[in-house]
Amino acid sequence: MPRMRAGNKPSEAEKQAITTACERFIDDVLKPRFLSEIQPTEFNYCVDILGKWHGNRYRFMQRYRNDRPDKYIEPEFVAPFARLEYIGQDRFDLAYFRHTERWWPVDCGGSSRRRSSCLRPRGSIIRLSDGRRRAR
Repeated sequence: MPRMRAGNKPSEAEKQAITTACERFIDDVLKPRFLSEIQPTEFNYCVDILGKWHGNRYRFMQRYRNDRPDKYIEPEFVAPFARLEYIGQDRFDLAYFRHTERWWPVDCGGSSRRRSSCLRPRGSIIRLSDGRRRAR
């Protein structure tokens, strides 16, 4: 069970830097890799990947579409798949949303991760909003 850290909230400047880095990660990594083209199916299919703050956590979400004419089913809905929980300055816990509808923390070796390591695909370099470069 993840620890609750309700008192740890990023400053507005930090929140903007986190949002910028996460949006860049979504646009430069997630969308090209997992949403290069939208392929409608008879069931739910992903049409967008986006991010949004929820308390002191930045959630990564997928927007799904359903083209069935059933009036009881919403035509679009959003489902989270991962989140960064703000711990302190440039420190986060990373978790993913399981099929059991519970958040599952990613083992970070007993400590929280830096933003750069959470937002880096394996073996690549990212540029943070302040211009610094970090490599794996």
